[in-house]
Amino acid sequence: MGVVLSSEDCAELSRLAPTLTLPRLGGGNSGWMVRMTSVNLASEHRASDWTAWAHGMAGMLIFSASLPATRVAVEALDPWFVTAGRALIAGLLAVGALLVLRAPLPARADWRDLALAAFGVVVGFPLFSALALKFVPASHVIPFNGLLPLATAGFAALIGQDRPRPLFWVFAVMGSGLVAGYAWVSGGLEFELADLFMLAAIVTCGMGYAYGSRLTKRLGSVAVISWALVVSLPLAVVGSVLFWPATIASAPASAWAGFAYVSVFSMFVGFLFWYRGLALGGAARVGQVQLLQVFAGLGLAALLLGEPVGVGTWAVAAGVVVSVFAAKRVA
Repeated sequence: MGVVLSSEDCAELSRLAPTLTLPRLGGGNSGWMVRMTSVNLASEHRASDWTAWAHGMAGMLIFSASLPATRVAVEALDPWFVTAGRALIAGLLAVGALLVLRAPLPARADWRDLALAAFGVVVGFPLFSALALKFVPASHVIPFNGLLPLATAGFAALIGQDRPRPLFWVFAVMGSGLVAGYAWVSGGLEFELADLFMLAAIVTCGMGYAYGSRLTKRLGSVAVISWALVVSLPLAVVGSVLFWPATIASAPASAWAGFAYVSVFSMFVGFLFWYRGLALGGAARVGQVQLLQVFAGLGLAALLLGEPVGVGTWAVAAGVVVSVFAAKRVA
């Protein structure tokens, strides 16, 4: 019988006993005997920790182009069609992945969490962010992504997945407050309807991340996002048919390129890395790298869409980097 240790267990064990001697069975000339094996828990934990952060960073970089790509798409396509269509395309990719991997059906107890994850990341965030981007430029809504780590950490703590130290919350609120304050000041000290849509997007996405990362520990990242997309397929099919463009040629190639990106990368590929990172390192801890997504997204908005990014943005970025580093250290 084996014992499976979580990353949190390894961290605590490595603190108490950096090198642990464990018995193992080995063969000898006279039969089976017990031998002693030294396991460096601190080394194992560090390797797992950096793997978690590497996966989280990869997912964050893929997601950073989501809002600029969505902005390009909704300039010519209905936000409801963009939401349903991206779920449909990603859902078909998910079906293929599940068939290739011959993935078993999730346990009955997992379907509720899958439905909540799907509502957050397949429906909630894509729809609310697309509605917001119909009215304002990407550079206006991207800073709201800085609230995602706090929303993710809050839901993770609420469902009992993570138990961050109190000091972690200080740095999490600090980083999120910097970004929220930046969004408020840059918006002329007022909130618009688009801001309410983005707040709804952040809350639902944080919930989806927390439930999805909890499932990933049991099912794996490929299975979690794939089954979440499969759960959403009926709605995706109906929505795609109802909001299908009158003429496909009426939308420029740039709109379809943006739609293709959010369908394949934002809705499927990115989650393979992101859920894996959250599961390995904890949703609250690794989720902090999303603060950096704000500035990666702003850079892409300036580069690809020609939207201006003020000098003050980079000053806030420095504060965010400090809060991310501090949150990682104390989590």
